[in-house]
Amino acid sequence: MRRRDLALAVAALTAGAPRLPRAQGAQLVVGTWGGDYGEILRQAVDEPVARPAGLEPVQDVAPAPPRKAKLLAERQARRGSMDVAALSDVDMYELAQHGMFDPVPESVRRQAAIIPALRKPYALPHIYSARVILYNPNRVPVAPRSYADLWDPKYRGRIGLSDLLYAQYVETAAIVGGGGNSDFAPAWEKLREWKRLGARVSPSNEALAAALKSEEVWLTVMWLARGFMWKKSGIPLAHVVPSEGATSITYEMAVPRNARNKDQAWRYMDAMLDVRAQAAFADRMGYVPTVTDAPLPAELAREISLSAEDQAKLRAPDYGYMAGMAPQVLEFWNKEFKG
Repeated sequence: MRRRDLALAVAALTAGAPRLPRAQGAQLVVGTWGGDYGEILRQAVDEPVARPAGLEPVQDVAPAPPRKAKLLAERQARRGSMDVAALSDVDMYELAQHGMFDPVPESVRRQAAIIPALRKPYALPHIYSARVILYNPNRVPVAPRSYADLWDPKYRGRIGLSDLLYAQYVETAAIVGGGGNSDFAPAWEKLREWKRLGARVSPSNEALAAALKSEEVWLTVMWLARGFMWKKSGIPLAHVVPSEGATSITYEMAVPRNARNKDQAWRYMDAMLDVRAQAAFADRMGYVPTVTDAPLPAELAREISLSAEDQAKLRAPDYGYMAGMAPQVLEFWNKEFKG
């Protein structure tokens, strides 16, 4: 065969073959949420920081419950499917109790900059915020003051909830019922009451944002960061820190013990803590940086941070209690509240 014909034949045979990672790159799988988080992760971490460092991040996108189930199912396997797992602090704690993750090594250069209260031996904190009440001031001229106000019959059919935050809504209902972060017993009846009042469940945060924009929904319980992001996109929103006190949320990343590319995974998480990546998440998504050397512009800080008074009332999740209640919470939410 002539050289040209041989080259064409080889090209035809290899056209459908999968592309291998670049020789200078190190491909790694990041288990994460999709939607806004996944897109901003690409824009703020993957493209400007990770790829120039020679890494090839590939997102394994799914909601938290199936990703947790996958990690549990694979824990006896010699090699798992994820190199980096992104989860909320509550979910991360639950899986850490199964010995799922490697301890954070000293080689992670940026860990010295982490806010001390957010440090964990098994995970690195990515971003954090607090749970507040979001409402449409055009439809709700008198601002609610507490979580309990969301059970007022005058808001029948106008309360919106995101399916992704089911555990947080159970905790909210428990607080309203007289329980709290460590006592969900009063939650079940308050959730049944919310259902009778027509509380609507959207399948995702993005779907909830659409319902707020169309004014089908007037109020919700959501992270302050999300409220900032949605307000920035043009949705008419204001927020209130509930009189019962806001509960913090931290999104974290960890490396499974059976990850295929551990060195690359820790390098990726170093990139996640880079000042540029932290500032980008704050600006685009409203989450507060988890490092001490990423100062925010004063105006942005006022929008996404809590006042000193509200910080004094900040509630911390009871990780052990929530982990123990996780099966019961998920079953009630799926079978009774949504059913």
